[in-house]
Amino acid sequence: MADKTNTTRSVSSGGSALSRRALFRNGGLLAAGMAVPAASSGAKAAGKLKIGAELYESIGVRPIINANGPITLFSGSVILPEVRDAMAEASRRYVHLDELMEAVGSRLAEITGAEFGIVTSGCSAALVHATSACIAGGAPERIQRLPDLSGLKDEVVAPVDSRNVYDHAVRMLGVKIINISNERELRAAVGPRTALVMVLAKTADRSETLRLEHIVPIAHEQNIPVLVDAAAEDLSIPNVHLERGADLIAYSGGKAFRGPQSTGLLIGRNDLVQAAWLNSVPHHAFGRPMKVAKEDIMGLLAAVEMWVERDHEAERRTWAGRENPCRALRRNYAAGAADRHQVGFEATLGDFLG
Repeated sequence: MADKTNTTRSVSSGGSALSRRALFRNGGLLAAGMAVPAASSGAKAAGKLKIGAELYESIGVRPIINANGPITLFSGSVILPEVRDAMAEASRRYVHLDELMEAVGSRLAEITGAEFGIVTSGCSAALVHATSACIAGGAPERIQRLPDLSGLKDEVVAPVDSRNVYDHAVRMLGVKIINISNERELRAAVGPRTALVMVLAKTADRSETLRLEHIVPIAHEQNIPVLVDAAAEDLSIPNVHLERGADLIAYSGGKAFRGPQSTGLLIGRNDLVQAAWLNSVPHHAFGRPMKVAKEDIMGLLAAVEMWVERDHEAERRTWAGRENPCRALRRNYAAGAADRHQVGFEATLGDFLG
């Protein structure tokens, strides 16, 4: 009898299941600093909050130059002015969230070319709601049962090189992850208990043996949906993942979009995305703790609207021009200057961006 405490099993032919050490290494969990930062032990007492340009400094926090990228640890991106305006306007009145998401989802579909879309509380929440939708659909009794998977589909198949610490969002439903390395293993792994096939976008794009084009036909033979985690990717229009047959694609709203850092985007098949919405807040479902506010919803919609208007090539040239200064700052910081201000690592964002 299978070990019920083990939530991961592997179909292997020369490959191996991803080890815990590899998970930590690939996800950067240890490098990200699980320990309390040394600076926190000597932190100054917070002063009274002052609304304005010195917002952070008023409570003793020094803004930093982000020489790494729009990652969560460094608070994502600086949101677009249009996003700030949309969020401010959204905060002034009440709306019915179901009506709002229906309208926003239809507009997201028009922009992205997907059948429907929803705004979520981060890309991780998009993965949770997508997984819930693939397990329970929109059936109220099944939605209420989660995460009790008795009698429901309880397995997710994933290429071993798509495994990462962020797939905790999928695993938290209690599913078992089956690791596969090639098409033969994929065919052997999928079956009546398979809720979905999960793919990490960048690794699938680089793979020579198990790309999305290889995965989709096999999964769709048994009506199994394919979910693509594209958290760190730019949104392509027409969408490359939809063109390759993916059913659901999850993005981060606070990275390239420059939307609210607390948002994510889930687009894809209408029935599945609608089911994902039913499995999320404001409905009484597994995803209810992952609340997304009207301000976040309108903020991310504004970011997606702006995505198709921005001059991305000009932005890339601008960021490329900052690459060498960023590298210099990181080298100097790594060299161990006594005061970070001596190397300019910490400063106001305005000083760096101009």
